[in-house]
Amino acid sequence: MKQLLHTPEGVRDIYNSEYERKLAVEGRIREVFRSYGYGELQTPSFEFFDIFNKERGSVASREMYKFFDREGNTLALRPDMTPPVARCAAKYYMEETFPLRFAYLANIFINHSSYQGRLKESTVQGAELIGDDSSDADAELIALAVNALLAAGLGDFQVDVGQVEFFNGLVEEAGLEPETEARLRELIEEKNFFGVEELVSGQALDGRLSEVFRRLPELFGSAELLETAAELAVNPRMEAAVRRLNNLWRILKLYGLSDYVSFDLGMLGKYQYYTGIIFRGVTFGMGEPIVSGGRYDGLMRQFGKDAPAVGFSISVDGLLSALSRQHIPVEIPDSVLLLVYDREKKEEAVPLAVWWRGEGRKLQLVRKRDEISLSEYKAFGERNRMDTLYYLSGDGFFVWKKGAPEAVRVKLPEVGFSENKEDMP
Repeated sequence: MKQLLHTPEGVRDIYNSEYERKLAVEGRIREVFRSYGYGELQTPSFEFFDIFNKERGSVASREMYKFFDREGNTLALRPDMTPPVARCAAKYYMEETFPLRFAYLANIFINHSSYQGRLKESTVQGAELIGDDSSDADAELIALAVNALLAAGLGDFQVDVGQVEFFNGLVEEAGLEPETEARLRELIEEKNFFGVEELVSGQALDGRLSEVFRRLPELFGSAELLETAAELAVNPRMEAAVRRLNNLWRILKLYGLSDYVSFDLGMLGKYQYYTGIIFRGVTFGMGEPIVSGGRYDGLMRQFGKDAPAVGFSISVDGLLSALSRQHIPVEIPDSVLLLVYDREKKEEAVPLAVWWRGEGRKLQLVRKRDEISLSEYKAFGERNRMDTLYYLSGDGFFVWKKGAPEAVRVKLPEVGFSENKEDMP
């Protein structure tokens, strides 16, 4: 029987005040998204496996939860929200030529290895801007992410911005084999300086290309590094990538958010669908980014709608963990009242509860059992964020607040009690 009380590895229950905090943070982020004009959508928890296959560049097949429907089609629990949003936009807005702005709040499912200690079901909240290929759209999404984190209560964080086209242009110039490129991508992303040095040394590259590959892992910091990046560019594709970052930087300064942004040209992203800028939101005490996003101009085309796009997602669970570790309180809605009544006072208790709820108060209505003392009800209430207990008895109406030594008699509000005096069960 006890085994039935446990959850599988990688998932967990969220309840009581922790869930209240989560709802509060999600609500704050939702309001920021709305303030930018993003409309919410909801996609299914599972889709056809092909939505997330290798060509779409989502997570590896072995990390997906896959199963079959009655017709034998392979389905998968969504491991990522970007492909479903792209599919949805292509299906319902195929002929729309104006930019589309979508927001979402959803759970994703990734079958991480057990030794990683990460949640296999997690909540993400994000936004996608489809149909705008400008630096203005890039800047809007980064500004939206920054303001969402600020609204959630986080203050000490940084958004690192990269440009995958800088690396892609370098690979194009070097003519690397796909296997070598993939391994080099991993080493640069991991900031493995020695690994990059060893791999590059084994390639037949000219001196300048070798130098740029070796320096990529260290190209991170303030906007000044963009000057260095421009000097290291060896072809028009790389030069265009640097110009794009400079344009982005100028726009972010107009938003007044430059203090939250830095650059990292060694950031290459884990999803293959990124085609331009990529960015991550990081904060101290967290081993994983709490925000990840970027431009994916080729993904929509795979669903039949040739449109550029940029988006990001916030790890709600990661954000809550960061707030907790940094001792940042999350204000949650007013606590619930506990109204306890004796059996013979039901005709007054029920209308009083109805009236209070109509006034916007949150209230639990409980008929008192003879074998349970009032102090036990008070202790139960305090365990469940009900700091104030009201007691309606034959001797009067009493209130007992948290920290008070005993209940105090008060006047019963006049709320138009029912005239029905029949004995109710």
